[in-house]
Amino acid sequence: MTRFVYDQFAKQYLQELLSPLGLVKTSRDIAAEVREIDVLFVPQNHNESAIKTLGLLGKIAANSAIIEPFRNPVNTDDICSCIGKLFDFHAECNRLANREDKPLLPADRTRLWILSPTLSKPILDSFGANLELESFGEGVYCLPPAFRTAIVVIHQLRRTPETLWLRLLGKGSVQKGAIAELKSLPDTMLFKDSILELLSSLFAILDARQDLDSEDRELIMELSPLYLERIQDATKQGIERGIERGIEREAVSFIMRLLNRRFGSIAPDVEERVRGLPVDRIEDLGEALLDFQNAADLTSWLENAN
Repeated sequence: MTRFVYDQFAKQYLQELLSPLGLVKTSRDIAAEVREIDVLFVPQNHNESAIKTLGLLGKIAANSAIIEPFRNPVNTDDICSCIGKLFDFHAECNRLANREDKPLLPADRTRLWILSPTLSKPILDSFGANLELESFGEGVYCLPPAFRTAIVVIHQLRRTPETLWLRLLGKGSVQKGAIAELKSLPDTMLFKDSILELLSSLFAILDARQDLDSEDRELIMELSPLYLERIQDATKQGIERGIERGIEREAVSFIMRLLNRRFGSIAPDVEERVRGLPVDRIEDLGEALLDFQNAADLTSWLENAN
């Protein structure tokens, strides 16, 4: 998938999972030059339930963190660029502390976490990265202490509930397996519903693109049943809760979120027509959406539906 699409998904994904624990800022500019930190996390809330559910990601969130997720394996330049962002951010924090005449404690210094699906041993060795089995388990490599940096090689993580939320950011069979594990979790599991919706939205965005490689097409095939299940579940919930809920019906709300993410802002008159559909037509629209190329297809479908 294109870097932009994956970046947007990864930022929304991490923001959704980390928000219960503290302040999350995405696309955070740093002052040294116009460079973006993908995800800046500052812990604020000790949410024991969220920490336990997130497992390894919860451990990462124990302290302030810069998180840089990559869809493809990082190279030496990528790692150097990320470390550069970290050092620039530390310098910015130092300047702010000096202006406020307040010392910056070592515990306040943010740690960098680079998430990569795979990574070669020569690259890890070139940065002096060591496997941290005792603290984090397989797949987590820490650079020398002065760098305050760790690299998570997602495809080396053990297949356990503790690593699930990071393996969902992997590729190929690793990501496919993690999606299956997520779907099998109890419906009451924290984060399950919101992440399933993000994955459904990712499907809607990818399905509209033409520039996909074979791996992205496989991901679409994996997400397609999930997307249709979400439509069916939303429709069922809408019926169970009654049509008197009007525009707040679960099915309609879900469809509108997908349409806006796929086509951008929907014209008010088109949105009104969608919201006016009977509940039993919402599922039809969800399935038809798979074949839409643009907003004009939606308008045509609504005309035929009427």
